[in-house]
Amino acid sequence: MVTIVNIFQASSPFSAILEDPFFNGVTFSSKKEPLLKSSHKENLTISGNPPDQVACQKYGRSDLDYQYWRWQPHNCNLKRWNSTELWEKLRGKRLMFVGDSLNRGQWLSMVCLMQSVIPVEKQFMTQQAHLTSFRAEEYNASIEFLWAPFLVESNSDEPMGHRLPEKILRPDSNLRHSSHWIHADILVFNSYLWWRKGSVKLLWSTEENGVCEEIDGLRGMELAMDAWANWVESNVDPMKKKVFFVTMSPTHLLKQEWEPGKRGNCYGEKLLIKNQTRETNVDMPTTLMVEKVLARLSSKVSVLNITRLTAYRKDGHPSIYRKFYGILSPEELANPASYSDCIHWCLPGVSDVWNELLFQFF
Repeated sequence: MVTIVNIFQASSPFSAILEDPFFNGVTFSSKKEPLLKSSHKENLTISGNPPDQVACQKYGRSDLDYQYWRWQPHNCNLKRWNSTELWEKLRGKRLMFVGDSLNRGQWLSMVCLMQSVIPVEKQFMTQQAHLTSFRAEEYNASIEFLWAPFLVESNSDEPMGHRLPEKILRPDSNLRHSSHWIHADILVFNSYLWWRKGSVKLLWSTEENGVCEEIDGLRGMELAMDAWANWVESNVDPMKKKVFFVTMSPTHLLKQEWEPGKRGNCYGEKLLIKNQTRETNVDMPTTLMVEKVLARLSSKVSVLNITRLTAYRKDGHPSIYRKFYGILSPEELANPASYSDCIHWCLPGVSDVWNELLFQFF
């Protein structure tokens, strides 16, 4: 049985990202089986970083409807997911996701979706510094993730040692990262989450005395996006390299955003948001800035616009059903909402939907 939920969307004069007719269809459908089954991750091993840290079912989540919802654009039938078909299109190529932990979640979703058709003895996972790679021997192809939360160089570039009291970045240099991603055939970038964590300090490549200027996150992101766009303009031939940029993934940290007057967050949420305006759970200043940068690159970058469709998914976060690092205090344990993860996404779940949409571009 397929369940259909139609969702009203008010019009918005502000943002092309929020008005995109393909990514802003108004229907979710719940199918018989999730795109990704939890068992498909059982063979994966990643040194020092368990791949199942957001496997919510494993960590005690018993309601599973969040695994089944799929996005259905208006007047358009999506191509049915086919792992073998995608491997054939990746034959001899490197697909690389570049960005933060949200992009890591999308990479992990892609690996889990794709590894199920590869014999165990012919699949390999390797990790070198901040680059992790899943390789399918028979296709001579790899699906990789490069940790680069700001896209430019920063003191947070260590995947396992990035929780620092202050964030310092070189807004005019991405050489440390681009020396890796330049060799990929297909690139999927994102950057957003880390810019929400307060101000950043700038250390320009030409600065000799090490003095750091401090600016707000939005301005810092604009500088980093400009540096990234400059690299794309100078180095990407669309006939040889595909480049995607994934738009902002909405959070559900404040329940009052979808239920005015109510307190709380995504904890305990099991249903999609209905009857919201386009601006609910969406960072408009960042959205408009990203649109401005991407407009320069229209011939070289395809936009994977997940913002609007993801804004409805208050049900899809791990909440308390994930691996947490560190010991939770008695006060936190007594108030689950206080430590709920309302930023990342359960696997299986929302990230699979993003990859299903990415598949349409191949």
